[in-house]
Amino acid sequence: MTSLHPELERITQRIIERSRPGRQAYLDFIARERDKGVHRPTLSCGNLAHGFAASGEDKAAIRSGKAMNIGIVTAYNDMLSAHQPYGRYPEQIKIFAREVGATAQVAGGVPAMCDGVTQGQLGMELSLFSRDTIALSSAVAMSHGMFEGALVLGICDKIVPGQFIAAARFGHIPTIFVPAGPMPSGLANKEKQRVRQLYAEGKVGREELLEAEAASYHGAGTCTFYGTANSNQMMMEMMGLHVPASAFINPGTKLRQELTRAATHRVTQIGWDGEDYRPFGHCVDEKAIINACIGLLATGGSTNHAIHLPAMARAAGIHIDWQDLSELSAIIPLLARVYPNGSGDVNHFHAAGGIGFVIRELAGAGLLHTDILTVSGQSLLDYAVEPVLDEADALGFVPSPERTRDEAMLRPVAEAFQPDGGMRLVEGNLGRGIVKTSAVDPSRWIIEAPARVFDDQDQVLVAFKAGELDRDVVVVVRFQGPRANGMPELHKLTPSLGVLQDRGFKVALVTDGRMSGASGKVPAAIHLWPEACDGGPLARIKDGDVVRLDAVAGTISVVTDCADWESRPTASQPAQPMGTGRELFALMRASSDNAEAGASAMLAMAGL
Repeated sequence: MTSLHPELERITQRIIERSRPGRQAYLDFIARERDKGVHRPTLSCGNLAHGFAASGEDKAAIRSGKAMNIGIVTAYNDMLSAHQPYGRYPEQIKIFAREVGATAQVAGGVPAMCDGVTQGQLGMELSLFSRDTIALSSAVAMSHGMFEGALVLGICDKIVPGQFIAAARFGHIPTIFVPAGPMPSGLANKEKQRVRQLYAEGKVGREELLEAEAASYHGAGTCTFYGTANSNQMMMEMMGLHVPASAFINPGTKLRQELTRAATHRVTQIGWDGEDYRPFGHCVDEKAIINACIGLLATGGSTNHAIHLPAMARAAGIHIDWQDLSELSAIIPLLARVYPNGSGDVNHFHAAGGIGFVIRELAGAGLLHTDILTVSGQSLLDYAVEPVLDEADALGFVPSPERTRDEAMLRPVAEAFQPDGGMRLVEGNLGRGIVKTSAVDPSRWIIEAPARVFDDQDQVLVAFKAGELDRDVVVVVRFQGPRANGMPELHKLTPSLGVLQDRGFKVALVTDGRMSGASGKVPAAIHLWPEACDGGPLARIKDGDVVRLDAVAGTISVVTDCADWESRPTASQPAQPMGTGRELFALMRASSDNAEAGASAMLAMAGL
């Protein structure tokens, strides 16, 4: 057995020691919830009768209390391509549950917004705090005490982290996350990017742009680029919370259906009263969270998880921070180049060997914790497989390939694309933030240029179209943090900044907001805190200040006289207008903690 890399061992022990009080309090909490919490035997006859009144042929079984009743928490809606397949899942899961003597009920639905639809629109200001709303909605669903196990249906950006947080607070209940898979590949992502930049330059019109977008996002399933949604699915497998190798099987296939059947059967085997009880809160420990971080770094995943992972960990009594991510990044090699880090999409990644290949490679190099309690097997190495159907359409698993099937997409540790995972902590007199270098050419890891300061992203686009940014420039977009306006993604800026970079200028983005999970080739220091609306350093910066972003040294600073800098007045946040429901989230904005802590009002107010 390969020994653990000494740096991984050191970082792991530091996180375990730091988390010890919170983790023990959490384990005590879920033990009390199992023993004294709300569950079917504690319900009154009136409570129970309400719970099974409309359950049809499952009524007798639920009433008897002798069979597991599975709670389904679903993020279905048919506007999200990724979640549209979930419409039929509850019917299927009920049938699959009956096959093993169990029952299932839809415990509740959660809101599921599409960042692709709201990107660059006012609705994006609801996006981050939809995660808290999803966690709260999932908690409402599970609060009825009718369930001894749970299946969670969710894929996209804030949805899985929100559902995960709620599952952790019901950590005494065995829970499996059930994906629905990516849509088949459409227009190549590089071609889509090219058309977007042409549109930003005014060289093609809206109809050409819409045609390209529609050819890329063309059917049911997750968007195929490696953004936050697909990073979510990777992380669930790296933590052992899926049926193995189920993340990237396309919707509408027999294999996809059999994986859902397997998840339903398996949750009954790890249930409340069984001999193989695997409560969610025991599966999710410090090592599992670290594995999620490692998977994110090894595959070049979404920067949004620099916010989500600390929040998810807190819900299970575990404390991680950006220093942990940065130090892990220094030892985890980049094994995958999935768009926007490369030309292929998640379907190509899966075909090349996918997550199973990554797991085996990292484990073989001592860069992964295989000794975690998964929902499915005895070790995380049980996830180094590919799913197959035999001649009778029965589900089976074969070992993932020993060699990558596409070296442009996926490589072994010994031939990694780069020696580090490409997510780096930067700090200096502009605060503390994150830079993703895995998609950025190394020649652009250090940028020093005069700043142009904006208070919203639309101002940037106006300046770009007017030619005001045709020079070396660090674009600063402030008042975009969680407490300011809900921390919307600023992905709408990517085509315009990419055009400037392609024209030969040195360009970087610096912001207290977020970029997309598809953060790409333009260097960006993001999630900076303290944020501008709290009087953070970004509120002091002025047009013309020279900003230096150094992702090699890990610094982000204004090159200025210290005395002058500290004495500067801070700018005031522009008035925040109402509309698109943003006013309803005012309490969450006001109560949110910082991005490194997870940018959560809910966890902050709960004292977690």
